[in-house]
Amino acid sequence: MQVFGVVVVVLALYSVHATVFFREEFTDGDEWRSRWVNSKHKSDYGEWKLTAGNFYGDAEKDKGLQTSQDARFYATSARFEPFSNEGKPLVIQFTVKHEQKIDCGGGYVKVFPSDLDQTDMHGDSSYYVMFGPDICGYSTKKVHVIFNYKGKNHLIKKEIKCKDDELTHLYTLILNPDQTYEVKIDNEKVESGSLEEDWDFLPPKKVKDPEAKKPEDWDDRAKVDDADDTKPEDWDKAENIPDPDAKKPEDWDEDMDGEWEPPMIPNPEYKGEWKPKQIDNPNYKGTWVHPEIDNPEYSPDLNIYKFDKVGVLGLDLWQVKSGTIFDNFLIGDDVKEAEEIGQETWGMTKEPEKTMKQEQDDLKRKEDEEKNKEQETEADEEDDEEEDDEDMSEEKDEMEEALSEMDEEEAKLKDEL
Repeated sequence: MQVFGVVVVVLALYSVHATVFFREEFTDGDEWRSRWVNSKHKSDYGEWKLTAGNFYGDAEKDKGLQTSQDARFYATSARFEPFSNEGKPLVIQFTVKHEQKIDCGGGYVKVFPSDLDQTDMHGDSSYYVMFGPDICGYSTKKVHVIFNYKGKNHLIKKEIKCKDDELTHLYTLILNPDQTYEVKIDNEKVESGSLEEDWDFLPPKKVKDPEAKKPEDWDDRAKVDDADDTKPEDWDKAENIPDPDAKKPEDWDEDMDGEWEPPMIPNPEYKGEWKPKQIDNPNYKGTWVHPEIDNPEYSPDLNIYKFDKVGVLGLDLWQVKSGTIFDNFLIGDDVKEAEEIGQETWGMTKEPEKTMKQEQDDLKRKEDEEKNKEQETEADEEDDEEEDDEDMSEEKDEMEEALSEMDEEEAKLKDEL
């Protein structure tokens, strides 16, 4: 009983300290327009529209912001109560659906400090975090994880593959106060590690000793020529020789064509350039490793993860082919809660969405097959008509030829009479 009481207290404390700072699921129709601010930095930003798209799991729950115009920049953002993630996790989560089968464009979010001027947000606006998928052609299909540290944006050194199909996917970034991170897609971990190791925030802890040099007598050749190996006497043969089977053409004129020479062919006895065989180097010392020393410019920082005034979430991106839908935004400090919310939103509608998409694909395939059959039938009928015309033409030619022969016979009989 006492253990149960302790568990209840722990859970109570846990729930009290867990905070959702921002959550947006677009469940109240056009009211989202009062919470999101479109940037006016450019006059030709693309228009957003609220929709669940052409296929979905739930017509209302799956509504999100969709890019609606091709070859446009997009810029909109939403504000929330500023906070610092000092001493606690920072969780950034949202869903992306590239139902247009995106060819080139961003699907990421940016988290800004609270002093951002939302009406002037643009590509060079300073942000804390940039996270999410980016696709362009066959070569770029990755998840961006970019942090701003001391005024400079730092890209992750690892390659994280994003999803490139047309279904909705859940992207989650977890930033921990112990300077570790985790990236999840569809609530499954795809990457994790240390901030200091996977980004170049700080100078390296160790550097090569500038005073150290490889000794002059250091031999790092694993193999050397065999000094006792000699080239065989019959080795040297010409690479090409005159073709012994070639014969001077009978019409060869030496006065006009010059002296005839047979064409050259590869010499079957040619062995190439001779080289002595290789043997193990008795003086081999291995690869010389440059000694390292502590980097005097390195200084540890236990607050790389910390952002003091998180306050705005924005969509600032470019798309060639529009149609991406963003939904289920969440910024919080509890990993478990974020996972549960992901299951309650994306997790509840992913299978019905997949089913609707498959049904649409099957229907389109059948329509295409029927259309192809109709085209083939029309082509066959045209071929038949052409064959009939050809047959009639041949019959006509044969009849005319027969009549002509009859006329000739008739004329011949008249002459005989």
